[in-house]
Amino acid sequence: MKKIIATLLLGAALTFTNVAAAAEYIMTPGDQLQIYVLGHPDISSTRANTDSAYTVRPDGKLNFPLVGEIDVNGLTVYEFTKLLTKELSEYIINPSITVNVAKLGTTRVFVMGEVSRQGMYELTKSHRVLDALGAAGGFTQKAAKKDIYLVRNAGTPEENVQKINILNYMKKGDITQNLVLQEGDCLYLTSNHKISLQDIGLFVSRAASSWYNIDRVK
Repeated sequence: MKKIIATLLLGAALTFTNVAAAAEYIMTPGDQLQIYVLGHPDISSTRANTDSAYTVRPDGKLNFPLVGEIDVNGLTVYEFTKLLTKELSEYIINPSITVNVAKLGTTRVFVMGEVSRQGMYELTKSHRVLDALGAAGGFTQKAAKKDIYLVRNAGTPEENVQKINILNYMKKGDITQNLVLQEGDCLYLTSNHKISLQDIGLFVSRAASSWYNIDRVK
């Protein structure tokens, strides 16, 4: 009997962990969402029909009946569910909403410099700096983990170049250094804490070329 109870408790714990992980998943372009609104089949996804799923657009937005366009950039499934519930409450009394990710989208990023394999990588499930570095085979021996540069695919390079000290994340648990990456982001790992303006200029030039190519295949 004790063994049965222990098994049931373990199963419940694993289920809770999976549900919690799903709720904390940060949505990304290309995600297909099954959205169910209790008592409103006309705006709900159909479980047997994947074509009825709502898809997050490349710009990180989603259109939903009644409320229109919703920006889901940076939102977890839990946060999106709360936001949609709030928006729908303007039209439906106490809406009960369930959101499931039917299919994960991918975030395409570029990793250059002191990594084992430079190039473009498609990240699924998690889209953070360490995920991209792992996809690229990790650091080389020359990599300066305190001097990683992130260039966003938006605005001017001066506005969107961010310096990351991933060593602080690895040794001190500073989660602010393990940023969530967006479509078209470029990471550049410097060598032995040395970087010049020429290096940054070359990196940004490569990033711009990458953005051009990624936009062409959307």
